[in-house]
Amino acid sequence: MSGQSITDRIAAAQHSMTGSAISKAVCKATTHEVSGPKKKHLDYLIHCTNEMNVSIPQLADTLFERTANSSWVVVFKALIATHHLMMYGNERLIQYLASRNTLFNLNNFLDKGALQGYDMSTFIRRYSRYLNEKAMSYRLVAVDFTKMKRGIDGVMRTMNTEKLIKTLPIIQNQLDALLDFQANPNELTNGVINSAFMLLFKDSIRLFAAYNEGVINLLEKYFDMKKNQCKDALDIYKKFLCRMTKLSEFLKVAEQVGIDQGDIPDLSQAPSSLLEALEQHLASLEGKKTKELNADTRASTLSSAVSSLSSTGMSFSRMDEKEKQQALEEEQARLQALKDQRLKEMSTPPSASPSSQSIGSANNNNHVTHTPELFTSTMSANSVPNLNSDLFDLQPAFIPAVQSNPSISTANSAWGGFDALGDLLKPTMPTHNAPLPPPQMAIHHGGKLLANDLDSSLANLVGNLQFAGTPAKK
Repeated sequence: MSGQSITDRIAAAQHSMTGSAISKAVCKATTHEVSGPKKKHLDYLIHCTNEMNVSIPQLADTLFERTANSSWVVVFKALIATHHLMMYGNERLIQYLASRNTLFNLNNFLDKGALQGYDMSTFIRRYSRYLNEKAMSYRLVAVDFTKMKRGIDGVMRTMNTEKLIKTLPIIQNQLDALLDFQANPNELTNGVINSAFMLLFKDSIRLFAAYNEGVINLLEKYFDMKKNQCKDALDIYKKFLCRMTKLSEFLKVAEQVGIDQGDIPDLSQAPSSLLEALEQHLASLEGKKTKELNADTRASTLSSAVSSLSSTGMSFSRMDEKEKQQALEEEQARLQALKDQRLKEMSTPPSASPSSQSIGSANNNNHVTHTPELFTSTMSANSVPNLNSDLFDLQPAFIPAVQSNPSISTANSAWGGFDALGDLLKPTMPTHNAPLPPPQMAIHHGGKLLANDLDSSLANLVGNLQFAGTPAKK
């Protein structure tokens, strides 16, 4: 199915009638069209998350309602829209999602009515689990790992040992849920799943960057830890190595589906000698007989490992900088477009309003009384007002076109035109001191205006009456 369905159009129209702009935007972002949500609709929803008068629960509930649809396209796009807002919207949204008792309940979702329904339903179930885990992580640590400050003075690099050992497993769980999406290049076959994969790709980079910095901090503190802490830290590091391998496979898929090579970071693993040094140190703390490295060798091994992982972190940062630069360029382009549009509006002269148009006479000495019958008989079909227009939004259709009488034209006259309600305005006063025109005008049966003035007409009328009253000579 391609394009917006009749259901999409009806739903959008309903939200337009009820005045719910948020619901309308969500509806348009989650149509049956097999393509990712349009940027303009996502940008509007992002704007909504930053407006304090917008109800975040209402926005979230509207997205949740769309996931109750039977179509895999609508459900998938609702998840994509939610993920996009979690990444780029105001933090109020993810805070609300983290506070909910229930999130996406799509573990049993299956669309049997579409050709791609079975395959896409599998990815919908996996995707929804990741979004649930992302919200759960925020509930546990009150921070989004993909947005936290990084670097030497970043959150994960400055965290104390006890908190670090509790936080790193939370990152592991979220990364596991992300990598469980497991899409092969031949399964990324439409714009919907491709949009989801791109968001997951960006999250994986930022999430692993925080993970990587936490592990660097862990290694730097390892040889000063207590025995139980060393045991937990060693387990965390071994899992870290496994997840680095899985992430490498995930990034290979990203490269095969067309993501630029410059956007894919290089993963540099620490030398295997580090793992041996960590295991030997823990064994010595447990009282086992083992040959532990001397202080200099241990320091050298640790320094080499930290250097390798730091190189990986720098590779992650490059992608962030590139995306920030791209966002800055897009914003500058948008502002320039608005500026150009504004300049164009200022340079364009305003169109003549209907009230400035007038109905005149070919002869300035002849004037027409504003009798309704005159204009009723000459009203054209084009003068019927448009019922879709605002009452006071004057359109040219409101101006009657007098065409049947050749002696009456729409050229310059003293008449002021029509007001907002379609009534004829009073005539404007002439600028010279000439006497006012007579209040009435005689019209010949042939439709031509008489050239005589009032006095001549009265004189003729009196003469006719006298002639009629004279008795006939016998």
